[in-house]
Order: sequence, then structure tokens, then C-alpha cells
Amino acid sequence: MAKQDFYTSLVLIILGIIVLVESLRMPRLENLGINPYTVPGIVPGFLGAIIALLGLLMMVRSRRVRKHVTDAEDSGPTQLKSESTRRLGLTLLLTLGYAAFLVGTLPFWLATLIFVFLFITIFEWQAEATSAQRTRSLGIALLQAVLVAAAVTFVFERVFLVRLP
Repeated sequence: MAKQDFYTSLVLIILGIIVLVESLRMPRLENLGINPYTVPGIVPGFLGAIIALLGLLMMVRSRRVRKHVTDAEDSGPTQLKSESTRRLGLTLLLTLGYAAFLVGTLPFWLATLIFVFLFITIFEWQAEATSAQRTRSLGIALLQAVLVAAAVTFVFERVFLVRLP
């Protein structure tokens, strides 16, 4: 996976830099006397910087690992069929569905609740589990989704003072 990690790290670094640059371009609202810690671009800027930094660390790690792996061991076609690649694709699909279809269409708290519930349910689903275990698992996923949706909504609206869709 060293080769795939390297390419993924490039994407993460570029994405992080783009988010950071765009957050710096957001209005600072100095003319309104806004507290500098509540400007709209501060959270995306921090997140962009963190994504770029973690991408850089992933790149360094992939380069170290790559020195000890032959090209045959790090072949692309077998990695494309792997479980981790399938899970990455599913994560991307769920996340894009959340951002493109749920947020803005539904109240933020409900969109987040649905996203978290689906994410947990899909990735924790065990086909060999009994129906009682599945029911319990669904209940736990719903409880976690409610708690996360409430916490995220509260933090963004009350702490960061962000008006949510």
C-alpha cells in the first residue's frame, strides 16, 4: 500500500492547502468588531492545516515503507480489489452523499444523525450476528448518531457561533 499511500498523501496535502488558502480568503469582519476567534474561516483553516500536515506525515511514512517493499508486493491491481480500498470508496460515497444531498436539504442535525447512523451501521454490520445482536447494534448506532448530531450542532451553533443550514 506504500504507493497508494503516497498518492493519497498528495491528494490530502493539496486538499488541505486549498482549504487553508480559501479559509484565509474568507471575510474577517473586522469592520463589524467581530471577535477574531469567531471569524468564519478559522475552523476550516485549522482543519485544512491539519489535513495538509497529516498528508505530509503520511507521505513521509509511505516513502520509508516503500524503501523496504518491492514493486511486486506493492502492485496496484491487487490493492484496488482489497477490503481497505472498498471501505475507502464506501466512505467517500457516504461522505459525498452527506455533503451533496443531506446537508442543505434537511436540517443539519437530522442530516448529521442520518449520516452517522448509516456510517456506523454499514461499517459495523456483521452478517453472522443473530437478530438480537443486530437489533442491539442498530440501537447503539442510533444512540451514537443522536448524541453526535446533538453535540456537533451544539458546538457549531453555541461555541463557534456558526449558523447551520
